[in-house]
Amino acid sequence: CVMWVNFNQTIVGVPFSIFCYYLICFRGFDRSSQLPTFHWVLFELIVCILLEEIGFYYSHRLFHHRILYKHFHKLHHEWQSPIAITAIYAHPLEHIISNMGPVFLGPLVLGSHVATIWLWVSLALLSTLNAHSGYHLPFFPSPEAHDFHHLKFNQCYGVLGVLDLLHGTDDKFRASKCFSRHLMMLSLVPLREAYPDGKPQGK
Repeated sequence: CVMWVNFNQTIVGVPFSIFCYYLICFRGFDRSSQLPTFHWVLFELIVCILLEEIGFYYSHRLFHHRILYKHFHKLHHEWQSPIAITAIYAHPLEHIISNMGPVFLGPLVLGSHVATIWLWVSLALLSTLNAHSGYHLPFFPSPEAHDFHHLKFNQCYGVLGVLDLLHGTDDKFRASKCFSRHLMMLSLVPLREAYPDGKPQGK
């Protein structure tokens, strides 16, 4: 796992990042020394999140197609209970198309300020590490949907869950106990204590 992650970060990630830099230079982006306003940054982040949802959902679902799955995405699904490092434990082609590509869509379309790009990429990395962490941490987005995806394979393909709801690819998840825990914890009470599985059977 460590070998593949290092390969994706260096041999795949560095050239792709350089390519993205030249691509966004060709497109044109905000090089101003003045930072964008808070409202504009917020607007751009919303657009980036929506474009990532579209890019990730459809590319991820494509990699689950039976012809592509065994050659590419099966590697990532070796982990049924993922840990943070497995976020980019993936085939290099999948890493480019499904992991890095959707994150780059927003800044490319918007021509974002470099500070906004740094902020967005940092948030996207934190989000994917959290989704694969194996922990439902207080004050962080819920990883329950992606945990369910690794458990069942054909549910919860997206980041936000919007396209899963639209396409009905979260129906089993919504019917499960995991869905009742799919929320941002705003207290330090452990999740299993706040939302127990139910009373044990027997005497």
